[in-house]
Amino acid sequence: MRVHIVFAHPSAASFTRSVLNSFTLGLAAAGHTFTVSDLYAMGFSPVLTQAEYQRESTHEVASPVPADVAAEQAKLNAADAWVFIYPVWWTDCPAILKGWFDRVWTVGYAHHSSAMPQAEHALVLCTAGHAAEYLRGMGFWPAMETVMLGDRIANRAKTRQFVVFDGSEAVDAETWKTRKAEHLAMAMQLGLDLGLSRPTISRPW
Repeated sequence: MRVHIVFAHPSAASFTRSVLNSFTLGLAAAGHTFTVSDLYAMGFSPVLTQAEYQRESTHEVASPVPADVAAEQAKLNAADAWVFIYPVWWTDCPAILKGWFDRVWTVGYAHHSSAMPQAEHALVLCTAGHAAEYLRGMGFWPAMETVMLGDRIANRAKTRQFVVFDGSEAVDAETWKTRKAEHLAMAMQLGLDLGLSRPTISRPW
């Protein structure tokens, strides 16, 4: 399986980077090939320009998109599965990834006479400081899942999965050490299992 990963974290020493590394180890061990758009390392601009807004708002599907946007769309087109890896900041993805969706999910590609090929699978892996119980209890987890899977991904992928690696700031150091190891083992297993199992999505997306 060909996998394209969109990664959004500015630090090479972050837990989120460790999740990426463990996940790709699993992919490689399973024989999958993958590409990575490391948005911060690329210096990807998340800002929709006036010209881009004009194209989107007037549905000028015949107008070319910027080169960096076309390059991202080509990576998605070449992949069977899409994976998004990022930290949860203020109950959403970092601004650079939100801007990636603003710019790459263009009219004529991701919506309105869509030219985007439907992916076999879309997987969202995000890291969070709060514990899962808190995120669910406050309604944050289902809100994030609905935005990512119900709106941004929707029927652009045949199946969708949302995974949160929680608790980096919600437990003591020793407990986090154990939980971190469990999270990274799970990230690797998700890479190994990609394409073997398809989660049943119960929501109406």
